[in-house]
Amino acid sequence: MKLTILGFWGGYPTKNSGTSSYLLEADNFQLLIDVGSASLIALENHADLLKLDAVLLSHYHYDHIADLGVLQFTRQLKRTKNDLERAPLLPIYGHQGDSENFNRLTMDLVSEGIAYQEAETLYIGPFEIQFMKTLHPVECYAMRIVETKTGKTLIYTADSGYLPGFIPFSKDADVLLADTNFFNGMENHRVHMTASEVGKIAKEAGIKKLILTHLPQEGDLELLKAQAINETPETEVILAEKDLIIEI
Repeated sequence: MKLTILGFWGGYPTKNSGTSSYLLEADNFQLLIDVGSASLIALENHADLLKLDAVLLSHYHYDHIADLGVLQFTRQLKRTKNDLERAPLLPIYGHQGDSENFNRLTMDLVSEGIAYQEAETLYIGPFEIQFMKTLHPVECYAMRIVETKTGKTLIYTADSGYLPGFIPFSKDADVLLADTNFFNGMENHRVHMTASEVGKIAKEAGIKKLILTHLPQEGDLELLKAQAINETPETEVILAEKDLIIEI
């Protein structure tokens, strides 16, 4: 299972890098998780936009879906080299808590919106996915993604304040991709987590590798990383960056 970071800033793109978007691949299946601002330009370096197999959305804040409409237009307008074949219908998975945004996932002959439910296990290609509702101003879901063939596990917190439930949800995962938008001192926020909070999750859940993402545009990111390491010194901690590839 291979994870590629396409965008990692929280809120808005900067410094030639975009907001939350991640490509997950296994068995020649390509799953795009969130489609933040500037993600399609980054994605072109790693995949053919017409050959994406599915899209999975955590929620509908713009920094997670800004390029979704452009992806739909690409699939509508772009053709293969022989200029004859249209891209196949793209399944886009999202929750129905926001009906207006959910309905936009479907575009005639281009994409089909498919609803997921927190209480149900979702199967997409080689992946088995479970969901956990997060602490955020809008309805948002964290994901536990397991490659069924190998059992390798990725946890994506999406956007959330700290919740004790992240610890059992993340238990023994190989990689934790965690919303780390705040430096220490902002604990118990209702929107995002601090470095120490994600470090605590990693330590108590027995995470092998912690990737800090949804990063703040201002401040010393090496300090952010050090604060997480201080909480979970036995865990490998890395900062998300554009085009970073992680073999899970």
